[in-house]
Amino acid sequence: MRLVHPAGKRARDHGVPLDGEPGPWDAITDVPDVEVGYTTLVEGSGELDEGRGPVRTGVTAILPLGRDGVGTSCAAGFHSLNGNGELTGSHWLEESGGLSLPIGITNTHSVGAVHRGVLAWSLRTNPAIKDAWHLPVVGETWDGYLNDINGDHVQPHHAEAALDAATSGPLEEGSVGGGTGMNCYAFKGGTGTSSRVVRVGERVYTVGVLLQANFGARRELTIAGRKVGRDHLADNPMEDSDWLAPPGSGSCIGVVATDAPLLPGQCKALARRVPLGLARTGTTGSHFSGDIFLAFSTANRGALDSAIGPAPSRLSRIDFLPWGALDPVYEAVVQATEESVLNALVAARTMVGRDGHRSPGIPASALAGPW
Repeated sequence: MRLVHPAGKRARDHGVPLDGEPGPWDAITDVPDVEVGYTTLVEGSGELDEGRGPVRTGVTAILPLGRDGVGTSCAAGFHSLNGNGELTGSHWLEESGGLSLPIGITNTHSVGAVHRGVLAWSLRTNPAIKDAWHLPVVGETWDGYLNDINGDHVQPHHAEAALDAATSGPLEEGSVGGGTGMNCYAFKGGTGTSSRVVRVGERVYTVGVLLQANFGARRELTIAGRKVGRDHLADNPMEDSDWLAPPGSGSCIGVVATDAPLLPGQCKALARRVPLGLARTGTTGSHFSGDIFLAFSTANRGALDSAIGPAPSRLSRIDFLPWGALDPVYEAVVQATEESVLNALVAARTMVGRDGHRSPGIPASALAGPW
């Protein structure tokens, strides 16, 4: 699913001042080879009937190296700000420093289905990897306020469909893919993305971020340094008695991509910068919000492959930026993360889900400045 953004659909279109130079699509897909696809499931209305709906959920799929790169490693690292969440495959990622399969993001109770779907799709796409072991990376956030989360509506074929749909180009945001049923700062949230062009000496790289934004209390919301939630949005219907969890709870899965050549430890350092971008939008990190972040570099393809069989006769080599040169890359992660949150909020529209639960779209007044 793809959408060329009409005017007013993103934070920049509302005049929100944001630092840094975005790429052509201002999306994670500005990083060469990275592709993203969605499956969005919206069905039914009214009272919750477990197994029947209402359904407000989906799957987001990210191909780090495109279809041709399935089974080929790229350097990667992850960081957990708060472990009240899940990112499968993270132990092997930490051990090997390599990511070789697509990434899936969905709701909390559908991780298993998406895990199976990512694996099935990967083996179908590249049969040569069938004899190896695989540990797909799947993240989650909770959409039970709007969605029949225990109804098993996400199935493996939905993950496969999201992967089949993955392409480069501008991305739809808001209530799409795994972000369909999510809330952010007690407004309708979901999927958001942004990118930055980075110059390190004479070299130019791209950093892209994609978030599944499902976190934050209304009073915390900050836009371009302005305390919007506290000073301008006191009416807070989602923090009344019908809200099913403490204010601020939810979770955030963040994925950072770059074509800058990095070591796995440097990718981990990028992932550690995502919370700084989230903090710019106001969150203080609720105990009930699982916030887990993954970063990967598309350079050095295959250098971290774990081959089965006799040890190779040659040494593997990896190029990387000196640690002291990474500050512009760190800055880009923080900037793109902040904008990704705001893009998710701006793109999402009011949604009514199970039992009439309502998640309001952010009002235009919150984006009106003065800046």
